[in-house]
Amino acid sequence: MPDVITVRVQTDSDSFQDVVVKLERPTYHKPFLGGFKNRITGVEFHNAGSQTIPKKRPDKGVQLFCRGTQTVFEKNKLQQTKNTTSTQMTKIGLYVSNMTDKLISPGKYVTAEEFHKRRLEAVIVLQTYFRRWHAINVVQNLRERKRLRLAWEAQEELRRKKEKEEKLRKEHERRLNPKTNDDFELLYHALELWRQEETERINRTLTGAERKAAFCGLLEQEAQLIASVGRHKLNADEENQQKAILHFLHKCAQPKRWKAYDGKVTEMDTQYTLRARELFEIYRSISMNDVPKDERIDVLLTLRRTVKEHECKLTQEIVELIDREVDLMSREVKECNLEGLRKRICTLFLQYIKTPKFNPEVARILKVPPDPLKLYKNVNFCHSCGNHLPSTEFSVPANSCTIGRCRLCCKLDNEARRREEFLKYKLILENLRKSEADYQDDAKIVFLVQHQDLRYMIENIWGCQSALSACSDLYDLVMVRWDKQHEWSPWNTILLTRDEAVAHLKLCNLQKAYEAAFIHRIKHKHIRARNYFAQIPAMTSFLHRSDNQASAN
Repeated sequence: MPDVITVRVQTDSDSFQDVVVKLERPTYHKPFLGGFKNRITGVEFHNAGSQTIPKKRPDKGVQLFCRGTQTVFEKNKLQQTKNTTSTQMTKIGLYVSNMTDKLISPGKYVTAEEFHKRRLEAVIVLQTYFRRWHAINVVQNLRERKRLRLAWEAQEELRRKKEKEEKLRKEHERRLNPKTNDDFELLYHALELWRQEETERINRTLTGAERKAAFCGLLEQEAQLIASVGRHKLNADEENQQKAILHFLHKCAQPKRWKAYDGKVTEMDTQYTLRARELFEIYRSISMNDVPKDERIDVLLTLRRTVKEHECKLTQEIVELIDREVDLMSREVKECNLEGLRKRICTLFLQYIKTPKFNPEVARILKVPPDPLKLYKNVNFCHSCGNHLPSTEFSVPANSCTIGRCRLCCKLDNEARRREEFLKYKLILENLRKSEADYQDDAKIVFLVQHQDLRYMIENIWGCQSALSACSDLYDLVMVRWDKQHEWSPWNTILLTRDEAVAHLKLCNLQKAYEAAFIHRIKHKHIRARNYFAQIPAMTSFLHRSDNQASAN
């Protein structure tokens, strides 16, 4: 075949065109890709292959061998010899016994319809047994779940009962042995309830002069009870003051602590913490009662050596009192006559400990700033007691426009007149603030709300009961977010029991979980709360601006 050929191509029904085609000779052997051969004519037809010249591999200068030359193919083939068998029949000259032969006769012919019908019946039987087994398992699972549910409900009921009994026991114990301001608040509230019950009984049963005499007796009993509560309060204040002093001194004597990158806590004592610990041990020794005479003298001498390190009017007075007590103890003076002198020594030594010049570590914990000019900042005037007090001593409601009275005046007015109990509302507010702090989304409004505001919301807006179950036990009620994606506020809250609150916070879509009527009722309460606490949004925006400015600085 020549290198150039001319091919006539039909371009139209009547026209043809000659096309010159240049042939490229292959430089390699064309591989055989299969084909077939016409048996009549003997012409071979090969399968079409690619016409593109294959890319040549670069010569690496290393002689390579194909896989076929390097691999040995092995093939194992098992062969089994033929086992020739034969049968032998009876014939002329040969007898074969048929005693062991079996006579086989053809059975009844089964049509396809009968076959499928029999299979369907078998399937139905299998399904019947399977469904019975499945039903038994379902019933057993339901019975087990019911048993677990009843056991859990009994356990929860027992837990609630124990919690209620423990709460009543603690409340009774707090009334018998009051120690804190909340305990005395409970005591005054119980006194007011007793007075109201007695007043109602007298008005219902007596008239005339007997009624007046009963009221006079009731007034005398109330005065005696108030005096008894006052004596308990003085004793509790003295005990609490001593505990506060020991806690303050223990805090001064604690070593420096910091956490390393691996989580381990490192402690270090400085010369100031060692000095504070020494003074703390001396104060605890001299404030102890029923100490033997020899040990008391040793403690006083140790105290004398300690304060003699600094010469001033305070230390001189302490030394004079120590010498006086040692002299009186040597004269066998009774212990009861030395109580006043010992209290003076403890008071002056505590003043010595609180002086940063003698105890440098205490300057870090003292509430009174060393600079007197700082005392003039954030100071407000109480119109009730006539004292100038820091802003922290005033409890300002969220909707108030003025400062009002200080906390002490409000407490005294409550003890003298209304005698209301705020412990339940304080517990609800404390739990609410803890839950909001766990969100870590920089909540502000919950820390602006006081227990008076929470009391108004619970009593006037929510009716002192759960929004779902109408439970009225305030010790079991908590306030949580209505929509947990937004910050808590009086218009984004709901009053529920503890168990209901846990279930409510697990909901993802409130519109699907609650009915429209219930959501409408909650929204109505939110509107009432927003109207009452109209000043909170402005205060919150001010706090956020202050935080942003502090962060920028």
